[in-house]
Amino acid sequence: MAGMLVTSKTDWGDYISFSKRMKGRADSMGVDLLLVDTGDRIEGNGLYEGSNPVGKYTSEVFKQQDIDVICSGNHELYKKASADREHLTTVPNFRDNYLASNLDYIDPETNERVPLAPRFRKFTTKNQGIRILAFGFLFDFTGNSNNTVVQPVEEAIVENWFQDAIRDKEIDLYLVIGHIPVRSKEYTAIHRAIRAVNWDTPIQFFGGHTHIRDYKIYDSKSVALESGRYMETIGFMSIEGLSTGKRAIKETTSLKFERMYIDNNLYSFHHHTKLNDSTFPTSHGKRVSEYITHVRKILKLDSLHGCAPQDFWLFRARYGSKDSIYTWLEDGVIPDTVRSKGREGKPRLIIINTGAIRFDIFKGPFTRDTVFITSPFTSAFVYIKDVPYDVARKVILLINNEGPVFADASPTMQVSALRPPERMSVAEDVVVGDISLISYGEHVHGDQVHFGQRHSQSGEEPSLTPGYITKDDSGDDGDDTLHNPIPNYQVPNCFQANASFPQDGVPERVDLVFLDFIEPYVLLALRYLGQEYSSKHVQSYMGETTLSAVITQWVERNWDHEC
Repeated sequence: MAGMLVTSKTDWGDYISFSKRMKGRADSMGVDLLLVDTGDRIEGNGLYEGSNPVGKYTSEVFKQQDIDVICSGNHELYKKASADREHLTTVPNFRDNYLASNLDYIDPETNERVPLAPRFRKFTTKNQGIRILAFGFLFDFTGNSNNTVVQPVEEAIVENWFQDAIRDKEIDLYLVIGHIPVRSKEYTAIHRAIRAVNWDTPIQFFGGHTHIRDYKIYDSKSVALESGRYMETIGFMSIEGLSTGKRAIKETTSLKFERMYIDNNLYSFHHHTKLNDSTFPTSHGKRVSEYITHVRKILKLDSLHGCAPQDFWLFRARYGSKDSIYTWLEDGVIPDTVRSKGREGKPRLIIINTGAIRFDIFKGPFTRDTVFITSPFTSAFVYIKDVPYDVARKVILLINNEGPVFADASPTMQVSALRPPERMSVAEDVVVGDISLISYGEHVHGDQVHFGQRHSQSGEEPSLTPGYITKDDSGDDGDDTLHNPIPNYQVPNCFQANASFPQDGVPERVDLVFLDFIEPYVLLALRYLGQEYSSKHVQSYMGETTLSAVITQWVERNWDHEC
């Protein structure tokens, strides 16, 4: 939102200007442009995490955007306070545009279970009169706070309200948005349910959660688009040939679907609006940008903790290499800083899930904002004391090997959920030459080349910035901007550090330390290994100290303060 991560060099105000300009272009052409938001608007930046209470300023910023259909992601629901804010603030801010087709809220005063927002919405577009029936779903999420209820999608779509809604004959388009991967059992079920009663009306899905650019073709009149992660990408979808309330289209008329993944930066915004630095910003967008800058100063988000001596990557460096952020944590940060007063000398194994780290660290200033971008989560360290070492060392092996011990115990115990979401779609490593050649610090201001501009005026191939190269069901021409490829390596579910081990040999017993988020997985692994540990054996290790606090402490002690 404030930088929309450090690589984009834009903020929510620029996004508002872009939306306003593009909707204006659509109006002048007599077509309709809808803006859709598929959730996960919180966590991962200092503007949200840096305030007290968290989210104090972000709701005011979000509501400035003219969003036509919006739904919740899973991150809005992990904590009771954030779920309350979603119900009490975000839903009223967007009124009937906010949809919650399978998400309920427990009213704290009456203890009554009520829909978080309307289940669906029917509306007609202003220019062409397209009659749209819209839904907003969440994947079958089970980690939500107990003041919310996520109904499994396959249960929701057999209820009368859904079955009645999809039988409406006065519909030109079904619009299904959701914080759901476009290749998922949930969207497959929704597609089948609609097609069971209406085989011909077009269906447009918009997805999320897996943090990738993707496009799936369900049938000749039904497609789905997912637009990446962290606002790095603005997904654009066009449909030509829809019938409307004003005109009917012959059944033999074929629809034309086109998708585009737009890099979220001012270069792209200027290119698509055909404007420039002086003509692009709207007065509304500039006011929101000024407000964001003001709040950043209040929250001191640019205050310096240290200077990163190099880039540290989640996926662009192989785990185990010096450029991997996980290796840096495993070998240096965690052994040095994760220690409990009174047990510092006790040998310990420390297990952290890779999904606890959200983004790369770039060479240069490591600020208060960087802390929240890198690891915004509030999980605390816990431990089980004096576990036999030969047992404790096998826990991470079980978790990373993803054996049947977890799947057989519970359908919700998916160890892949411990990794960052974008790892769900990575089947093998993508290896690309020398990683030093793709540093953002060297290339972020280089040439941005759009499709249709593949050659310079001299006929030479232009130099390209590193970025996504997407292949989906429609081919490899979806990326609006041409990129050089970036490496993409797989990572384990968890990584492990050890500390205070004897210089020779191994200890007989260790403190087994881990984040509280992964407690169910650790306990299940220990039971599989024949140990009778339960939650009553799990104790606080460092009080409320979080992983982000640990990283900050280490950076302040070990990195220079002049960048």
